[in-house]
Amino acid sequence: MMKETNLHEKTVSSETIYEGRVITVKIDEVRLPNGNLAKREIVNHQGAVAVLAFTDDDRMLAVRQFRKPLERTIVEIPAGKLERGEEPLACAKRELEEETGYTAKTYEHLSSFYTSPGFADELLHLYIATDLTAGVARPDEDEFVEVLHVTLPEAKELLANGEICDAKTVLAVYAWENRKLSANA
Repeated sequence: MMKETNLHEKTVSSETIYEGRVITVKIDEVRLPNGNLAKREIVNHQGAVAVLAFTDDDRMLAVRQFRKPLERTIVEIPAGKLERGEEPLACAKRELEEETGYTAKTYEHLSSFYTSPGFADELLHLYIATDLTAGVARPDEDEFVEVLHVTLPEAKELLANGEICDAKTVLAVYAWENRKLSANA
């Protein structure tokens, strides 16, 4: 249960300054708990999913992909945005197959979390997928990925050298490591 606090910021006004295919950006003027006014730049996003998928030989499926905001290629778990009205599990299944060609018989919801609550409302749903069947990847026409099969030690090396550097994949690797440690305890 969430504790009520006096930290609430009341919205006084809101102005949408950009509406795109993926995000909407607005500037809200808020009244702070002390009565002063402040501006908040907010990114609205309809949410996303990510899939921590394991092959039968305990390798994580990952994709190597160029990310324009970073101006470099990074390694991530398969992920994508929710379409309007789409259920997170349906999106997870779609994204796994589109990006890697794999389908899974078993999905387990691991967690849902806000990616950057200081300025965005994006809620990401993280699933574990097992009992995989290989198929043919069908990425979006503007999406170019290389599919990888990564062991846990390789994933830790990719973390150490900065190739894995996004929050969802970092979280997924540590969740994987934690599950292995729990299973061996």
